[in-house]
Amino acid sequence: MRSAFDKQLKSLNENLTTMGAMCEEIIALAAKSITDKDIALAERIPQLASEIDQMERHIEASCLKLLLQQQPVARDLRQISAALKMVTDMERIGNQALNIAELIKFIQDKKDIDMEYLRNMADAAIKMVTDSIDAYVISDVNLVRQVIKYDDIVDAYFVKIKNQLIKMIRENNVDAEYVLDMLMIAKYLERIGDHASNIAAWVEFSVTGIHKGVDHK
Repeated sequence: MRSAFDKQLKSLNENLTTMGAMCEEIIALAAKSITDKDIALAERIPQLASEIDQMERHIEASCLKLLLQQQPVARDLRQISAALKMVTDMERIGNQALNIAELIKFIQDKKDIDMEYLRNMADAAIKMVTDSIDAYVISDVNLVRQVIKYDDIVDAYFVKIKNQLIKMIRENNVDAEYVLDMLMIAKYLERIGDHASNIAAWVEFSVTGIHKGVDHK
């Protein structure tokens, strides 16, 4: 009986890892579509977002099956409960990336900010997602804390981008719509970091039984 449970739990972890990889891919695609103004890349994102939604439903069904058909001990119960919470944040990451991609049509032929901060911010968000899923699979609380701390880096890039946009406004060097669109893109990336922090907090719960939550400033 336990061997069958362990097999299903392993499958759950593999599916979570797959969903995490899909989240990494969609963030990377969204960021590159904006920084390169590549509409073809942006057009690939809705399908990937739909696949992330489907994976969320599949994992939720797997979790419920484990809860109803097996008899998980406390540690297993925490792990399954955490997985149910994690996939919600992962699905929202897909939605945020989709929101980013949808803004590409509004920034065409506009004077650009320096995209380096935006690329670095996206890379930092991807790292947070990757590490949060890895922390779940290997039950690593230290990695959880690194993820939550890394959110400060994502937030710092948001401030840098915001200040860059403010400088352009002061110099009367950009139109207001472009500023708002780029600020929203940075805000979506910041929210992706917040979702990764939430995932990490649920990983800590799965290991320790304590959910501290995350203070998103």
